Amino acid sequence: MNEYIYQNTNWPKFNWDSERLTSLLATVRNKQGRLMGRMESLGFDLKSEAILSTLTLDIIKSNEIEGAILNPQQVRSSLARRLGMEIGGLVPSDRNIDGVVEMMLDATQKYKDPLTGDRLFGWHTCMFPSGRSGMYKITAGNWRTDIMQVVSGGMGHEKLHFEAPAADTLEKEMKLFFDWFNSEMSFDPVIKAAIAHFWFVTIHPFEDGNGRIGRAILDMQLARADESHQRFYSMSAQIQKERNSYYDILELSQKGDLNITKWLEWFLQCLDRALNATDEILATVLTKAKFWELHAHSGFNTRQNLMLRKMLDGFDGKTTTVKWAKIAKCSHDSALRDIQDLLDKEVLIKEDAGGRSTSYFLKI
Repeated sequence: MNEYIYQNTNWPKFNWDSERLTSLLATVRNKQGRLMGRMESLGFDLKSEAILSTLTLDIIKSNEIEGAILNPQQVRSSLARRLGMEIGGLVPSDRNIDGVVEMMLDATQKYKDPLTGDRLFGWHTCMFPSGRSGMYKITAGNWRTDIMQVVSGGMGHEKLHFEAPAADTLEKEMKLFFDWFNSEMSFDPVIKAAIAHFWFVTIHPFEDGNGRIGRAILDMQLARADESHQRFYSMSAQIQKERNSYYDILELSQKGDLNITKWLEWFLQCLDRALNATDEILATVLTKAKFWELHAHSGFNTRQNLMLRKMLDGFDGKTTTVKWAKIAKCSHDSALRDIQDLLDKEVLIKEDAGGRSTSYFLKI
């Protein structure tokens, strides 16, 4: 008996029980349509802010799934610059972050373009600009040349979860994948997104970064399903919340036969929850808009503007005078004056604590 799905003689002819998916798929498609309608009714600035927030979240969470922690301010700033958006509080971003941002924008903004080996090599090089993954040198911008195993556990207690197809089959495997992905299908494009992600991570063609590139392919196909480069929901953020079950269902499905109904079912349920979660993103966007509208004539100085934007974006930890001085690059006295001015204007509220550890939060 074949251990892995790709060893099946009919690979990659997937099949599934359409009847089991009908209701789930209809719910998801309805929510996608309603969400796009709601977003179209927003003004240009609010819609742009929603897109920026969604893409920032998507990039951060897709990397977090693999244990890579990115600086949210750098991701947001890099995205804003590349999208030509005028926002306050931009910070410099390093080339690793610029690379993952470039990959995501290529996938979602140019979703109509065909997917090719060269395009994926470009994405991979963007993700690993130094040719290294952490301390280890890797082959960047080309298929792997060795066996690929997904293993967990400490030394001497390793557990093999999956072994990908042999390196010498990758050209053939990826050609089949590209031909399928770039062709019109008779089934729903959301189902195609689920299959594309599953198929790509099963092949695991790169030495590292397969999960993140697989989710970029997923986002690209979801953009095709929405017929829009504007992203208002994040599948990666939801997958990150459900990370354990995501890996479990992938492993289970890669060891079964070619019937992938369970994977498609899990995917649609996860997407349904991702669409529900957009209410949080939209609520945050509207809160920010309301805040700036309310304080349009409050006369904030440059440091106050910087810190208020950071607080609205929800940076880590509490806002204290010490933190204010450090981030705004000013003296402790200047930080104290800035904060006192905002307390007088009823923009900030002081928490019930004393001394240098006193913290402040926004009145919104």
